[in-house]
Amino acid sequence: MDDLVIRMDGVSVRRAESALVTDVNWSVELDERWVVLGPNGAGKTTVLKLAGAELYPTTGTVDVLGERLGSTNVFELRPRIGFCSAAMAARMPEDELVRDAVVSAGYAVVGRWREEYEDMDTERAEELLEAMGVAELSGRAFGTLSEGERKRVLLARALMTDPEMLLLDEPAAGLDLGGREDLVARLSKLALDPDAPAMTLVTHHVEEIPPGFTHALLLREGGVVAKGLLDDVLTEDNLSKTFDQDLELRRNGDRYFAQRRR
Repeated sequence: MDDLVIRMDGVSVRRAESALVTDVNWSVELDERWVVLGPNGAGKTTVLKLAGAELYPTTGTVDVLGERLGSTNVFELRPRIGFCSAAMAARMPEDELVRDAVVSAGYAVVGRWREEYEDMDTERAEELLEAMGVAELSGRAFGTLSEGERKRVLLARALMTDPEMLLLDEPAAGLDLGGREDLVARLSKLALDPDAPAMTLVTHHVEEIPPGFTHALLLREGGVVAKGLLDDVLTEDNLSKTFDQDLELRRNGDRYFAQRRR
C-alpha cells in the first residue's frame, strides 16, 4: 500500500443521468508508467481528474499519494501532483512570460501576481525549460508560442514542484508529426529515468505511447476493457474491443502502430 500512488476501488462517477465511469478498479505504483487509452467519451479524462484530486467519485474510494479523497485537504495534495493538459494551456494568460508560466506552479496558480519567488525557484524553472529544449523562449509571452512550444513549456511547469506523480492529458493533441515525435522522445527520456515520478498519460493513439511506459489501462464507455503490463494488454483483440473496430496492431521496435484491418 505504501508504494501505491493511485488506488481506485469500485469507483463510479455520475452526472445527472449519465455515468462517466463505472466500477473502475485501478492502482498505480511508484515506479510504473501508465498509458490510459480509449475512444472519445471512454472516461479517460474523468479517471485522470480523479487521480489528480480534481474530481470526487460518486461511489467507491480514491486514494492519491496515500490520501483518501473526501477525507483530506486537496489544496495541500494537488501541489504534489504535476498536471499537464489542454485545459491548463487555455487558462494561461496570453501575456504571461514563459518563465513565469513555469515558476508559478510553485504556488499552484495560473498567472503570476504578487507571489514572491526565490532565486532557486527561477533557476529551476530555467533548468526545466532547458531540459525541454525551449530555454530561449523564457522571456517570450506564452500567447506567442506555437502549439509544440506550449506543450513543452507546460511539461516544464508540471515538473516544477518536483511532483510525486505526473499526469498528462493528451499531451500530443494538436501537434504536427515533428512536434509529436519530439514530445514522445522527451517523454520517453523522462519515463526511462528511474528518479522520475510515477507517470500516467492519456491518449487516443497507440502511436503516442512513449518507449519506457510499462502499463496500460484500456477504457470503453466508462468501463475497463483491460489493464496490466503494456505487452500483455496492448493486443489486437483488446484494442479492437476498446475502439469497436477490427484493428490491426503492429510493433516496430518499442513503438506501436494501429489501423483498421482491410
